[in-house]
Amino acid sequence: MLQIDKTDLTRHHAPKGLSDRFAYTLVSGLGHLARGAFGRRYGNRTIVLETIAAVPGMVAATLLHLKCLRRLQDDRGWVRSLMDEAENQRTHLMVFVTLDRPNGFERILILLAQGLFYNAHFLICLFSPKTAHRITGYFAEDAVEGYSEYLREIDQGRRENPPAPDLAIAYWNLEPDARLRDAIVAMQEDEAIHRDINHGFADVLARGQNLPDPPSPLL
Repeated sequence: MLQIDKTDLTRHHAPKGLSDRFAYTLVSGLGHLARGAFGRRYGNRTIVLETIAAVPGMVAATLLHLKCLRRLQDDRGWVRSLMDEAENQRTHLMVFVTLDRPNGFERILILLAQGLFYNAHFLICLFSPKTAHRITGYFAEDAVEGYSEYLREIDQGRRENPPAPDLAIAYWNLEPDARLRDAIVAMQEDEAIHRDINHGFADVLARGQNLPDPPSPLL
């Protein structure tokens, strides 16, 4: 059974083997590119990255759905879980879109990045689901770290902390007077959950199992 602890924001899966190193190098490279392009413009960087982060869950859900149909087997609830992950990432995106709309260059970047990443991730997931889930796990690790940077900026007074958008208040059941910081904390916990689920899924596939047990209740 996959163990999830959304309070552990420092957990890191050390790469083991060629597949893990490829996944880690890919995510690290994309992270450096994003930081170089946007610097401390966390909102704009997050908007672009979340349009990519919402892709893996949908791709994995689609391929698992088709696989279960072909093999006449039950998905054990994983198709819905992976689709929920994609929806959750899309909600992260929409929260930041309510605060800062992307400019023309960023919209073009979104189109290019999403198109390239969707097709690349589809092929990776098709031929090596373990690698695909490891990539998603490392993306979530990077997001946890990125949100920590954002929170430090707010706490040190270098970033504004406006009221949380209504979407965030409704989605995470926040207090009516919640601020952006509260929403970011909730999003960071989401990413910690995605990290553990995808690394756990990859670990199970690495052991030669077909589908992992459903995640344990969140701690």
